[in-house]
Amino acid sequence: MLTMAGVRPGARVLDVAAGSGDQTLDIAQRVGPEGAVVATDFSPALLAFAKANAARAGCANVQTMVADAEALDLPEASFDATVCRLGLMLLPDPLHALRAMQRALRPCGGACAMVFSVPQANPCVAILMATALEHAGQQPRDPFQPGGLFSLGKPGALDELFRAARFRDVATTKLQAPFRLPSARAYLDFVRSSASPIQQILAGLDPTRRQAAWTVMEERLRKFDTAAGWEGPNELLLTAARRPN
Repeated sequence: MLTMAGVRPGARVLDVAAGSGDQTLDIAQRVGPEGAVVATDFSPALLAFAKANAARAGCANVQTMVADAEALDLPEASFDATVCRLGLMLLPDPLHALRAMQRALRPCGGACAMVFSVPQANPCVAILMATALEHAGQQPRDPFQPGGLFSLGKPGALDELFRAARFRDVATTKLQAPFRLPSARAYLDFVRSSASPIQQILAGLDPTRRQAAWTVMEERLRKFDTAAGWEGPNELLLTAARRPN
């Protein structure tokens, strides 16, 4: 993702919907002390976590900004590159975010967004969503509805949005990126640490019912156990583009 966006030493990079900031640290290390990364997210708590991690890693070139990805207010042409990792698909109107990202880029600046592809290629995420809805007493949803985990997984959907936001040289790469962890429980710990829609679906349940949902998820995910640990299939789409001259 960083390579496709053109993140390089000395660059100034915008990290949209950065969450807890794993990729923010990767960006900070790649751009080095002469570069900078601005991480935005609507959650102050997640950004505080990201900032603390950056400090522990000795990355003094990380700045954070609480902001809705659909309403970014940034100076025009102020970044060399911008990325959005597993966040764009969660927005009700991702085109607003892409337009702001495009505007913030310098001419010929690069952008890359990472999203989940179709549900059948991502059974772990599909299991989480189906189980959460089941325990919350909600009906199954159209997987491609706006704001859902798979909303931009339909072939060509993200390309179309990038072009509508006036990017050029739009291209999508399909990537197999299986989760490899010690156990299904470790995978669920990872999910719980993120601003996942799964958390939002279960938020209205009492603690006992919520824990019951997580227990069922773990049982269903154990079908991906292997002799070497747990390996959950995961397919991503990376769409890269550039701002015109």
